[in-house]
Amino acid sequence: MLKHQLNAVLFDLDGTLLDTAPDMARAANRVLADHQIPPLTPAQIQANTSYGANGLLAAGFGTIPDHLDPRALRLQFLEYYLSDICLETVTYHGIDSLLRYLKENSIPWGIMTNKPGFLTQQLLPFFPELNEAEVIVCGDTLAKAKPHPDPLWHACELLKVAPQHCLYVGDIEKDMIAARSAGMPGAVAGWGYIGMEHTPHLWQADIILAEPAALIQLLEQQNRNGRPFFNQSCYS
Repeated sequence: MLKHQLNAVLFDLDGTLLDTAPDMARAANRVLADHQIPPLTPAQIQANTSYGANGLLAAGFGTIPDHLDPRALRLQFLEYYLSDICLETVTYHGIDSLLRYLKENSIPWGIMTNKPGFLTQQLLPFFPELNEAEVIVCGDTLAKAKPHPDPLWHACELLKVAPQHCLYVGDIEKDMIAARSAGMPGAVAGWGYIGMEHTPHLWQADIILAEPAALIQLLEQQNRNGRPFFNQSCYS
């Protein structure tokens, strides 16, 4: 059981703060159509959006033919995605209230995403509430990306908080691996891109949250009694 006071929160972006699946899937489907491959199914989109271009394209192609260059396919995806990066992307229900709670209670928060910086910079201006993040660390900010702990440590340094006092919220197992490697408590965003084949209860997270409001409830409990609230289940 963790015994440290929670003083800050870091969030993943895709599948945690933003539902980017419609726009990312559209870009992937354009690439697939260029090569006469059927579009992604809703289940494939749900399960693979958090893995970015490579995850979506791998799901669509199954096995990429030898005559196609995966790097070229990814560049093609990025070109399509960047051209229409925010047609249908939205914040998840309850995120605005959660971020407002953090602001009103002076709890520092930031974004640590594997999304490339140039895409993150293009997307965030559509969401003023996300631009209030005190820290934004992207997949190419450092030489190493998640699940390596360096980006999380870097974000904690910028927030001036020790890792053990900072919660990392993400929606895939890689996020929880990164949190453990960094010595941070990890919370699964149960509202994110968790497919039927995923098993978040096996990801060794400290907590699984059913909705953003569950994090507010836990922070309120911490304020009331000062006891650690991790190793509880809020997943439904």
